[in-house]
Amino acid sequence: MIKLLFGIHCHQPVENFYEVVDEAIEKAYKPFLKTAKKYPKFKFAVHYSGWLLEYIKNYSKETFKLLQDLALNGQIEFFSGGYYEPILAAIPSDDRKYQIEKLNKFIKENFDQTPKGLWLTERVWDSGIIPDITNLGIEYVIVDDYHFLSAGFKKENLYGYYITESNGYKVKLFPINKNLRYLIPFKTVDKIKEYLYTLPNIENPAGIIFDDGEKFGIWPKTYQWVYQQGWLENFLSEISNSKNIEFIHYQEYSENQKPLGIAYLPITSYHEMGEWSLFAEDFEEFERLKEFLEKNNMSQEFEKFVKGNIWHNFLVKYPESNRIHKRFLDLSISYRDYKKNQTFLDNLLKSQCNDVLWHGIFGGLYLPNLRNNAYRFIIKAEKEIEKITKKHKKVEVKDINYDGYEEVKVHTDNLILIFDSKEAGQLIELSIKDKEFNFQNTLTRRKEGYHYKLLQTNQSNNHDDEGISTIHEIQTTIDPEKSKDLLIYDWYNKNSFIDHVTDESFNLDSFYRCNFREFSDFANQSFNIEYINEEIIFKREGGIYLDKKYDSTLIKKYFIKGTVLEYIVNLTTKYEKPLKYLLEFNFHFANLEERLRQPIYHGKSNKFSIFDEFTNKTIVLESVKDCDIFSYPINTISQSEKGVDITNQGLTIGFLTDFQKDLYIKFKLSVL
Repeated sequence: MIKLLFGIHCHQPVENFYEVVDEAIEKAYKPFLKTAKKYPKFKFAVHYSGWLLEYIKNYSKETFKLLQDLALNGQIEFFSGGYYEPILAAIPSDDRKYQIEKLNKFIKENFDQTPKGLWLTERVWDSGIIPDITNLGIEYVIVDDYHFLSAGFKKENLYGYYITESNGYKVKLFPINKNLRYLIPFKTVDKIKEYLYTLPNIENPAGIIFDDGEKFGIWPKTYQWVYQQGWLENFLSEISNSKNIEFIHYQEYSENQKPLGIAYLPITSYHEMGEWSLFAEDFEEFERLKEFLEKNNMSQEFEKFVKGNIWHNFLVKYPESNRIHKRFLDLSISYRDYKKNQTFLDNLLKSQCNDVLWHGIFGGLYLPNLRNNAYRFIIKAEKEIEKITKKHKKVEVKDINYDGYEEVKVHTDNLILIFDSKEAGQLIELSIKDKEFNFQNTLTRRKEGYHYKLLQTNQSNNHDDEGISTIHEIQTTIDPEKSKDLLIYDWYNKNSFIDHVTDESFNLDSFYRCNFREFSDFANQSFNIEYINEEIIFKREGGIYLDKKYDSTLIKKYFIKGTVLEYIVNLTTKYEKPLKYLLEFNFHFANLEERLRQPIYHGKSNKFSIFDEFTNKTIVLESVKDCDIFSYPINTISQSEKGVDITNQGLTIGFLTDFQKDLYIKFKLSVL
């Protein structure tokens, strides 16, 4: 008898747009549960992230009641996990336990179950989590068959579970079947049954599937296919009435079947995640290698021996991701003794939601609202620490980003500012406490590995007529002509107080396309921290490079008072001819005004201001003398489950002025 272990994982990022969550409930979660209730033989596992369960309980009583009814009649087995869906291997041990305990408690109080299984966020496996999860009563974990294949196991030996251990702590591992993951619900029931009948002729082979609940109604064309065309009804009816296939809970299988053996798995995630975490150039090479091996009938060797990167490489690939991760890591470690304060702890745990930290087929890090939410919870946690301690260090100098360079973190009554010595002494965070918003929450325009595919016009969707395409098979393209204005890449990170040295060829178009002439090494190289007190001073002994290197020195001075940041630039060089100095700012806004969506030359002025409706704040930039002022929107191109996304990440503003040999100029940034 083939045992079908069926599970769905349902998740929405913490405080995602409510209309998005509501659509997922109405088109996927609720209709799935309503259909499931009609088939009592359908035993299945569910994992809902904690915030989503809370939301459903508060705003969709019918859906929550369906979950309770299905749990009561024995159809549902609840799986645990991190309450706010963190990558468990990327947060401290005590936070891991808080996250899992919180979800366990919610499930026990609302569904009268104590979970034995754990959904591993994004299937990011690291054996270091084993002691923590087993101490919380977890007996088995879901991973991918790819985890085993990459460790040398054969596909035909993955139709059950294995035992693994770490320091004597033991846990069972169930490998999700990739073939089932791509078949369900995209192909016909006959195709799925046909595949199940090919499982090895062993005692009670397990067909293991545990995948996104959003596939059942939210992914492209799935609502029509799964419900309107009756795929789910047909699937549940056929399997329920089958004499050779039986739905079974993971717990039941775990208790009644012996393990297939012992296994030790590498640090990894599912195969696609390894590909997405590669740097862009490596991604393209990886794709070409995959295509070559597939054409030469070496797909099995590819899956076994050719690996992408680990999930943590997203923190290397995207400085914006690393900043968020290290901000909540610093709060967790620095204020560990304050985790008994529930407000601080809740906001800390919310900030650890995984979606904002990486980017693959979905938006993730590229979605500004998710980054806004992460910073909102970080700022809330900071505010709570101030309230608890009655005081807070005004200035801290420490390596917050874990990159070997010190940052300077400044607290005022209503601002949190962070300056990064590695990032040329630039401003990398400008958070306002009263609105819990980071104006420096920008995203750099960078090359992504899939960009080259967007330019391929001869693509065809890789699927047959007996079903619909998965998001991995759907191909999207952009007009090559339009790509000239869309696929633009920055060679430095989009911070603020970026110092450029250029010449008279600089113009609005070259600024927008980031191909203007840069002669100095002051825009993206490290500076020394010279002095920290009322003034914050950074200095670099660098150069201006033309026919040769001309020794040059740049001293940057910041003075902060209330919500005003004064900036003094002192640049001296041995190059004697006239040059241009450009000071660049980059700010993120929740809603960029329509009039600022195109590159604009604002003319000669000493002042630029923009009102932000979301925070009801005005950002004012001022210089002591008139400069040429330019601005353009920071738009990124990414792919999603729906196609190509053009997303505004912020606004770039530049102040351009002449200088020769020596430059001494003052600027002021005010948040009013």
